[in-house]
Amino acid sequence: MATPTPTQGAAEHRLPQNVIEQLVSHIASGGSETTTIPAPFTGEPLATLPVSTADDVKAAYERAREAQRAWAARPVSERAKPFLRLAEALVDRRDEILDLIQLETGKARRHAMEEFLDVALCSLYYARRADKMLKPKRRQGMMPGLTRVRELRHPKGVVALISPWNYPFALGASDIVPALLAGNTVIHKPDTQTCLSSLWVLDLLTALGLPKDVWQIVVGEPAEIGDPLLEEADYVSFTGSTRGGKAIAAKVAPRLVNYSLELGGKNPMIVLADADVERAARGALRACFTNAGQLCISIERLYVHEDVYDRFVPRFAELTRAMKLGAGLDFDADMGSMTYARQLAAVTAHVDQAVAAGATVLAGGKARPDVGPQFFEPTVLENVTTDMDLCASETFGPVVSVYRFRDEDEVIARANDTEYGLNASVWTKDVARGRRVAARLQAGTVNINDGYGAAYASYDAPMGGFKQSGVGRRHGTEGLLKFTEVQTVASQHLMDLEPPGSMGYEKFADLMATGIKTMKKLRIK
Repeated sequence: MATPTPTQGAAEHRLPQNVIEQLVSHIASGGSETTTIPAPFTGEPLATLPVSTADDVKAAYERAREAQRAWAARPVSERAKPFLRLAEALVDRRDEILDLIQLETGKARRHAMEEFLDVALCSLYYARRADKMLKPKRRQGMMPGLTRVRELRHPKGVVALISPWNYPFALGASDIVPALLAGNTVIHKPDTQTCLSSLWVLDLLTALGLPKDVWQIVVGEPAEIGDPLLEEADYVSFTGSTRGGKAIAAKVAPRLVNYSLELGGKNPMIVLADADVERAARGALRACFTNAGQLCISIERLYVHEDVYDRFVPRFAELTRAMKLGAGLDFDADMGSMTYARQLAAVTAHVDQAVAAGATVLAGGKARPDVGPQFFEPTVLENVTTDMDLCASETFGPVVSVYRFRDEDEVIARANDTEYGLNASVWTKDVARGRRVAARLQAGTVNINDGYGAAYASYDAPMGGFKQSGVGRRHGTEGLLKFTEVQTVASQHLMDLEPPGSMGYEKFADLMATGIKTMKKLRIK
């Protein structure tokens, strides 16, 4: 049984009123309607927020378009200055933001720390490199030396960015930074429950020199502000469910507005016969139960080779049962609360249905209201079959099913047998073999001897999904250039692209054809 740690007093799970007032002042809202969000750890009210209306969104776009012209006119090096200052400012105020992330999400502090690191390191990566990424680039012309070509990058304009509740600080700020560095302005709709951390970093960046109206935050339900948010956007960035991503794509398609979507996953982990069993079992804890499994790249399917299954699975279950649950604002707990009651209900339904249909609980398996209203034990299930919802549908909670396999071809086929393709994990002492297996997996990122962090936190490499797990990529050059329009400017010199003087077209055609062979021979083309 996962053990609880003592829960601190209720006062620790509240925010000072002056802090709340400062943060909510950044919400683009002119009305009197409000909503109150609860603290997942306790169920008690955490903050009351003003709600944005459709008119508020339209007004925000007007301000954003005005601000965008001046922002885009700044040199990239000037745009980067607030974000270069951000990394040190985050370090200086680390405890403040970790507390806030925990209070609004219910996650353990060690998992809130991942968000802190993501924003600090990803922001620094782009602030250092945006100028080079956006510089005009020379490209090879049609006629070497005579056709001179430059590739230019222009901002899209105003970006609509919709970020999810599970990693609100990381999946808000770390996507907004490259959008802003590219010269865009942003209208950001975070999830209402977890908008405080986004408001906090906006408040901080404003103090660090980010101009007014370059990044604006609207808060409200999709039914009220979803359509106006999408109707005026020049680009849409969305992280969330596959269902939500498809709805957004359909909405903006008539205007031919481009978008990037990071969506759901049913991610596999493969433990090969030569894996270090102890290392893999400990690695699986983090891969499966970080943020109570509320992570799009977490592992939900665990395939273990038959030669090590009977050693790995009991050890993994033992480690899972020993995990500490807790609601403290410290690093003691191994796992925190779920964020939403509805997600707790969905996870409970998946587990209960699987158990009723014959699955075996090896660890966990139930809610823990004795720790807090939305806690669920880290859970390991065996004998999960294809007729159970848990087998193929994304659970998005602290639940993993374990399966035995015999050979490499079999496990690769089973790992790929899903509509999703976001992340995967391979464990082996032979890294070269791990890379060969990884290349056969239909997933946007594959980690060898790690669950998800090695690939995700390597910001110089793109991150995104195959199949129903998304469109486009974050991170790397693609993560910034997707927020730009590319323009080719070519100038022709000395000789036009037509017969010179009195030369006929037939002779000109012969000359050009001969030129192809010559350029190939000289490796000019």
